[in-house]
Amino acid sequence: MGEVYRARDTNLGREVALKILPTDFAGDRARRERFEQEARHVAALNHPNILAIFEVGTHDGTAFMATEFIDGDTLRNATLSRRKALEIAAQVADGLAAAHAAGVTHRDLKPDNVMVTRDGRAKILDFGVAKAARARGDHDLTIGQTDVGSVVGTAGYMAPEQVRGAAVDHRTDIFAFGALLYELLSGSRAFSGETAAETMTAVLRQDPPELSPSIEPALRQIVRRCLEKQP
Repeated sequence: MGEVYRARDTNLGREVALKILPTDFAGDRARRERFEQEARHVAALNHPNILAIFEVGTHDGTAFMATEFIDGDTLRNATLSRRKALEIAAQVADGLAAAHAAGVTHRDLKPDNVMVTRDGRAKILDFGVAKAARARGDHDLTIGQTDVGSVVGTAGYMAPEQVRGAAVDHRTDIFAFGALLYELLSGSRAFSGETAAETMTAVLRQDPPELSPSIEPALRQIVRRCLEKQP
């Protein structure tokens, strides 16, 4: 979707992350609109657990967005204690709730799209395939969105309705959050297969292995509820 660079804002003397649409895609209207859509989605949100955007524009024909620079690593690579993992999960849930309150469904929540700062804060990234509810009344937020019948997301974290190409809403993110929380608690993925097709079939037809009895019953119930097959 884009290339991301560590950069410096010389006007304000701060480090930023600079995401650009590669020049190879400059003539691809759909990619350009999705890039601009991501900027609009993020700009519409204001929450400490969602990546902040500073500027969006075009320079010499290259579309770019400047966001806060996050000093940390993705949740995929983070090593966390059980207590810290739950703190991070709660922060991710708070960020998702803010997005949902603004009518935005992320559609690609996974450990790779959550960063953990060095001081232990979660930041949700990459709203490139996010979907905004038309009820917002802002036509710009619905530019280039994927129609029903198209599959958008990452195998293993997509909800069943997403795998089928059906309509999605905030409950789709809740399923993905359940898969993420399962992974944090167990150290393994809730749904997996040798191929993406096998993984998606597992999402549709299988339940993940039971979490360890050492995990609090309330937590196990939360995960089961998030991972229900029916929205």
